[in-house]
Amino acid sequence: MPALAVTPPSPMPAPASAAKPGQAPWRWLLIAPALAFVVLAFLLPVLLLLLASFRVEGAGSGAGSWGLAHFTEFFASALNWQILWRTLRIAGLVTLLSALICYPPAQAIVRVSGRYRSLLMALTILPLMIAPVPRTYAWIVLLGRNGFVNDVIVWLGLSAEPLRLLFTEGAVFIGLLQLFAPLMLISQVSAMENMPRDVEAAARSLGATPLQAFWRVTLPLTQEGLVVGGTLVFTGCVTAYVTPALLGGPQVLMLETLLYQKVNVEGDLGAANVIAVILIVLTLAMSVLLKRLAHRRSPRRP
Repeated sequence: MPALAVTPPSPMPAPASAAKPGQAPWRWLLIAPALAFVVLAFLLPVLLLLLASFRVEGAGSGAGSWGLAHFTEFFASALNWQILWRTLRIAGLVTLLSALICYPPAQAIVRVSGRYRSLLMALTILPLMIAPVPRTYAWIVLLGRNGFVNDVIVWLGLSAEPLRLLFTEGAVFIGLLQLFAPLMLISQVSAMENMPRDVEAAARSLGATPLQAFWRVTLPLTQEGLVVGGTLVFTGCVTAYVTPALLGGPQVLMLETLLYQKVNVEGDLGAANVIAVILIVLTLAMSVLLKRLAHRRSPRRP
């Protein structure tokens, strides 16, 4: 029986997109302008701020020394702890409530037809096109002693006289919720639009109850919108100045209003640097926490 000739396989041609040794420097040159902009506009100011917070000047510590004196002095004050806790409490509650109240409207927006969806999204984005100052002044009019809210309270007989609604934590909470809730809604709509339409029906056909289908299918597939929206809302609440200053006043200080007071009233730049570092740490910590929670809720892949 004649032997069969076996032809060795020809080598596969290298893909056209394969990187050559001489191309690596050119790639770095292409991203160099964007990288330089990020470093100069974002990373360098944050680094300088961190260094300034550890810079200690004075006769007792020596000129140009380094240490934790500013942090120790800041956290030694009971008032600063109270302001920090108030900021975390209000920002956390606004983030949680905005996630709860925006989830059903986001589902409704995704399920309507294209024309009405565009209209609803335009109405959602419209408040974001108005500056925070006029939006906050509107709440001053509504929550004033002669405002609409007090008129309704007196008319319903809930109080014999107008209540003090301004310059309270409740006023700051309402103002921040109205200010940043659209960011949560937009994030959730964006996440829900990427979810396949038939997954809920498939879960129901396999015997899942509506609650089980939501908890095990819908929520894990849309949790990225909650992570992005929660990060945006919490960061906005923690770093907001106009709304706490106008609706809270000096009676309800938050970190951002305290930062303004330290810089423009007391001239204490050391404490101001500490507050700025705390704000950065809080925003990064919330982002990491939300991502870890979302990772635990994600379905495990083999």
